[in-house]
Amino acid sequence: MKHNLLAQEKSPYLIQHASNPVHWMPWGEAAFTKARTQNKPIFLSIGYSTCHWCHVMAHESFEDETTAAILNESFVCIKVDREERPDVDRLYMNYVQATTGSGGWPMSVWLTPDLHPFFGGTYFPPADRFNRPGFPSLLKRIAEAWTADRPRIVQSAAETLASLAANSQSAARSGPLSGAALESGFQSLVQQYDEEYGGFAKKPKFPRPPVLFFLLQHASLAGADSRDGKIAAGMALHTLRNMYLGGMRDQLGGGFHRYSVDRLWHVPHYEKMLYDQAQLACAYLEAHQLTGDILCAEAARSTLNYVAREMTDPTGGFHSAEDADSLFEHGKPEHGEGAYYVWTSGEIDSLLGSHSSFFKQVYAVEPEGNSPDGSDPHGELKGKNTLVRRRSPAEAAVLSSLPELASEELLSQCREKLLAARATRPRPHRDDKILTAWNGLMLSAFAHGYGVLGQDSYLTTARNAARFLKSTLWKGGTLRRSYREGPGEVAGFCEDYAFLIQGLLDLFEADFHSEWLSWALELQAVQDRLFWDASGGGYFSSASGDPSVLIRSKEDHDGAEPAASSVAARNLLRLAEFTGREEMRERATKTLEAFGAVLESAPSSLPQMLQSLAALRSPWRQIVIAGDLSSPDTQALLGVVRRMHLPNTILLHAGSAAAGGLLGERLGAAGQMPALEGRATAYVCKDFSCQSPVFEPGALEALLKK
Repeated sequence: MKHNLLAQEKSPYLIQHASNPVHWMPWGEAAFTKARTQNKPIFLSIGYSTCHWCHVMAHESFEDETTAAILNESFVCIKVDREERPDVDRLYMNYVQATTGSGGWPMSVWLTPDLHPFFGGTYFPPADRFNRPGFPSLLKRIAEAWTADRPRIVQSAAETLASLAANSQSAARSGPLSGAALESGFQSLVQQYDEEYGGFAKKPKFPRPPVLFFLLQHASLAGADSRDGKIAAGMALHTLRNMYLGGMRDQLGGGFHRYSVDRLWHVPHYEKMLYDQAQLACAYLEAHQLTGDILCAEAARSTLNYVAREMTDPTGGFHSAEDADSLFEHGKPEHGEGAYYVWTSGEIDSLLGSHSSFFKQVYAVEPEGNSPDGSDPHGELKGKNTLVRRRSPAEAAVLSSLPELASEELLSQCREKLLAARATRPRPHRDDKILTAWNGLMLSAFAHGYGVLGQDSYLTTARNAARFLKSTLWKGGTLRRSYREGPGEVAGFCEDYAFLIQGLLDLFEADFHSEWLSWALELQAVQDRLFWDASGGGYFSSASGDPSVLIRSKEDHDGAEPAASSVAARNLLRLAEFTGREEMRERATKTLEAFGAVLESAPSSLPQMLQSLAALRSPWRQIVIAGDLSSPDTQALLGVVRRMHLPNTILLHAGSAAAGGLLGERLGAAGQMPALEGRATAYVCKDFSCQSPVFEPGALEALLKK
């Protein structure tokens, strides 16, 4: 089998296309030089390895000899993994969205040899359909236009790029900070909210964790019994519960699929992304802290267990994703989206026997399949069922004629049988590259999971991941973006630093090892040096110095992943509390001011930054626990703090805080707070002005509830 130049790459996405007849090249100077030398336009295809429509376009077009011949004759063809190069993806996605009104993957963009875009879109079918032009005919028209009208295309592309640069500079406009943005952002989410099914759109429905984090914080700061507190907590909890019960969640193996194609959270797009697992686990943990909801604790636990079991590399890092598509049968080429996850009614009958009817009623299984109207336009799920929990434990108990606990145990046994049978199916492809940013998010999830759920293995997993990242991706005082069969060549982006710093701060509050806080401070200094906008405030997404990235932009949207500046602002506030370094608070303020105009005009587009704004405007609390960490009494006091939802709070252990004396005045102050009378002691403070120490868990809980 012949291979193109992608065979030399490490990215699973690029390797997937190494045997295409298209003469693909990776993003880099060799490809750019070829385009300039041959005076050919560039066809840039951007996607990722678990993208369903990327697979479709690859099978239809990139594996087709005739289409490949057109591409090879008229274009220099470049493949980019958007997860390895988010800077390249972001630049050309902005172009596609600006010129077509929408975007997505696979992304198809045509560039001049100077990398200026002049035409773009997403998926193109092999022939005219879906109101889209056929890809081969489109290629021929673009090639003819380039030959006939090259000067005009080049000039127009340069003007388009200049316009994109101007829009990028004005996107994150500075402005005064006002608490009004918090209220208007909240009210905007109230208006967007789907009261019947939860979420903040009709369909498709994406989880968008930054919205959930903002609502949970808003509820906590407003007060659980206040009107706004009840509304904010209600929206978050209703959304989280419906996601947990629906097909968005893998009801057998745990973890969450990418999004729901329908309003009911029923039929998902079946890929599983690491960043979703990380953020949703944290959202469920926070919801459990705020409300005590047991379902939220179980959702977090099953998600963390899934990642520990299925997405954790032996080295300690976390893999990026699992595919939506898989083979129907071993040894046969036919494949489809969701093939690994869906069931026929007959399959369940044969596996569960006399318990089948009960299980099918609880999980909405139908003989003809259970996809809601409009959710399966291509008939791929005909006769298939996505498991969704449609009966409560009380209702299930009535159906089974068993006590509730026995009924739930029977359902658990049924799920185990189905899970074991599913394990014999061909597994979806796993993208096993390890991304620094997403590992930082997952580090937070396991650290929080240890604190809230008290499972020691979660702390071990978090520590292993942190040590792996430091030993492999922290090279010469800077981060690398990814690891697969060794560290990648691409330097880390701002999100890699911000998300990892957040994870290290969460890990520090889990085990109080000063090495995590020390490294977080090192990383913050490098992030400031590489990405800080000295004139306008806030952080650029990429460092300067890469001539192939024509526009250096700042993200101004918290989507499936938060913007780097949104996370960085809160990191800086936390670091200021840990160390007493006021310049960090000032930098957080300048970061928020850099996006002030966006927070004023469209606050709900930046919900995670709204969190940071609320943290800036609210007083912070320090909780210091003194006592031997191995003592049950000390752990009991720590358990009280970790089980409560306490935004704008840092947690310190007096003994660990004093160790080394290298992290600033605040930690030194904490080190002066002793365990009194030989007993584990808790201090609750503001600006390290502390209330009377307490010794009993009940007294500490009462003090924190005031």
